[in-house]
Amino acid sequence: MENHLLEINGINVFYGDVQAVYDVSLHVDEGSIVALVGANGAGKTTLLKTISGITKASKGEIYFSGKPLAKLKPQQVVGTGISHVPEGRRLFSNLTVLENLKLGAYLPGARRIFSDSLERAYGLFPVLKKRGSQKAGSLSGGEQQMLAIARAMMSRPKILMLDEPSLGLSPILVRTMFELITTLNDQNITILLVEQNIHQALKIAHRAYVIKNGKIVLAGRGEELLSDPEVQKAYIGTRWSKQ
Repeated sequence: MENHLLEINGINVFYGDVQAVYDVSLHVDEGSIVALVGANGAGKTTLLKTISGITKASKGEIYFSGKPLAKLKPQQVVGTGISHVPEGRRLFSNLTVLENLKLGAYLPGARRIFSDSLERAYGLFPVLKKRGSQKAGSLSGGEQQMLAIARAMMSRPKILMLDEPSLGLSPILVRTMFELITTLNDQNITILLVEQNIHQALKIAHRAYVIKNGKIVLAGRGEELLSDPEVQKAYIGTRWSKQ
């Protein structure tokens, strides 16, 4: 096995009798941005849930820093250094911004450095400091996404898994979100990014995988896939091909 931070080998996942993921293998190297792209329902979210331990694979192996994850519970997976920002943010809407951030640091190691982590979160998202006593459910869509990412960062992860972070945001906020992802990566956070905004995802990805009907159909550097005629035709559209 090569020295990858995250490695997935031959994963199969079922929901009852329905197979959602077929023999998926991929890897994420430390310090990189890896994009997993494809149409809605392709299996992207299922794969992230499987890495997180929320969904269990029927076959295959997942290794993080060389250690197997398949038998770990979700809270144990977080303890290894993996944070998952789910699609739809999943904030505690009746709790304040600060209370949500505190919940992100529930592991003993994270609690010990809570003050430092909070300062770091406020440095990345100054608006959250201003909204500290405000209920999470009253924030704008962009602010809620920032809070979801900041909450995940409170556990000081080695890898951050983002599921559709630009979903439902305005075009201006979409650009801001992808700039933020690049900033996080510049701060030595490894990113596994699931996105339907394929053009933007491939622009920032060091490596990318295209998943279709639960199977990886293409893999390569982000810029290579961005210029691939098959990817342009199937997922991006001709208006991007001239840019």
